[in-house]
Amino acid sequence: MSTEVRVPTLGESVSEATIATWFKKPGDAVAVDEMLCELETDKVTVEVPSPVAGTLGEIVAAEGETVGVDALLAMISEPGSAPAPTPSPAAKNDASESVDVMVPALGESVSEATVASWFKKPGDTVAVDEMLCELETDKVSVEVPSPVAGVLDEIVAAEGSTVAAGGKLAVISGSAGAASAPAAAAPATSSSNATGRDVEDAPSAKKLMAEKGLSSDQVTGTGRDGRIMKDDVQKAAAAAPAAAPTVPTPTAAPRAAVPADDAAREERVKMTRLRQTIARRLKEAQNTAAMLTTYNEADMGGVMELRNAYKDQFEKKHGVKMGFMSFFVKACCHALMEVPEVNAEIDGTDVVYKNYVHMGVAVGTPSGLVVPVLRDAHKMGFAEIEKRIGDFGKRARDGKLSMAEMQGGSFTISNGGVYGSLMSSPILNPPQSGILGMHKIQERPMVVKGQIVARPMMYLALSYDHRIVDGKGAVTFLVRVKEALEDPRRLLMDL
Repeated sequence: MSTEVRVPTLGESVSEATIATWFKKPGDAVAVDEMLCELETDKVTVEVPSPVAGTLGEIVAAEGETVGVDALLAMISEPGSAPAPTPSPAAKNDASESVDVMVPALGESVSEATVASWFKKPGDTVAVDEMLCELETDKVSVEVPSPVAGVLDEIVAAEGSTVAAGGKLAVISGSAGAASAPAAAAPATSSSNATGRDVEDAPSAKKLMAEKGLSSDQVTGTGRDGRIMKDDVQKAAAAAPAAAPTVPTPTAAPRAAVPADDAAREERVKMTRLRQTIARRLKEAQNTAAMLTTYNEADMGGVMELRNAYKDQFEKKHGVKMGFMSFFVKACCHALMEVPEVNAEIDGTDVVYKNYVHMGVAVGTPSGLVVPVLRDAHKMGFAEIEKRIGDFGKRARDGKLSMAEMQGGSFTISNGGVYGSLMSSPILNPPQSGILGMHKIQERPMVVKGQIVARPMMYLALSYDHRIVDGKGAVTFLVRVKEALEDPRRLLMDL
């Protein structure tokens, strides 16, 4: 009996993932819940366990392929059943057979891709699963491996052309001696053998290292067993000292009436499909919500005094430091209960009011911003909030957050103050109707009881969807947050 291994649920807004690594190969014995492969989405990595004990038979989705939710990944033969024999490359094609290289499945919502680069040229010998080309979709890059060993006979889709899922990319002519030649050369090209490491780096990572002039010794791998991923190479390249820029070859500017001096100092770069998609979606979000921002400021002296008075005892008892975020989470929870429309969302022609607070907390990582969610934050105490936020921050930086932990939020807090921002207008996190922006605490002259004194002040910004939240509600919400922060004893007494 054979059991299918399929792509698990990836989250509400995630419909596809890329196969980053296979930890097992066909013929390997696997135990129940033993990890078979690792999938990469836009923000997190997902490990796929074996549903049964048995022998890994066929791997349907190879490394580098993009797969949709519930797509077939592999087959496992359970004990007592004979696994289907895997045909050898020689059996798949003979000396006279030609094999078409087709565009792989790109995901449920992706119908086309752009040919970014060819790693081989016509006449080159290729081995089974050797990378032929790289396709670029809206979200990810997909490397296309050779389905057979042979000689690349014809490239049908040139670099820069747009191809549909299932479209023809190239033709490979089978060759009886082709399978052994690349295999014999493998030790020389294998990153693991060349450097003495026991793991094979991701194909996309090896290609990028070659482009950046980096060796695997210069890159720290974050994949399983130290495997180097494409993101690791990007980080290493960003951290490396910038090389002297090469002067691009001057090209004729298509625009009219551009001074020659200006044209020589300009560089025209085609937008990637990813950047085009980001631009389009940001504009769509702006057009959908009637977004508006209201501002206020809070005297943080009360919070700072309370924190300084009890931070040592707090840390000793709860094992976690008392930060500012717990005060903001509690203050927002109180304000959301009083102004429920800020904690609501629009669904068609209905308004859905949330009788709970799932607080999204924006966390910056080297890969970008993620927003894990504190579920039922209104029921949490200060210590639990600080512990959860600390745990989220650590796992976000390590890329260990699950998609389930980053969905379902009803309101979001973003702290630009950690980067030194004095004031900003945060962008809504749809379908939420409100987001609070925290900023840098700065001493400013304020009038207190007729006297000018220096006070630790913070600007607060609430961006909200004016379709559902009126100005009165937005201002009331922000004033309630301000009042709670300026007299934090109210939070302790649940007032």
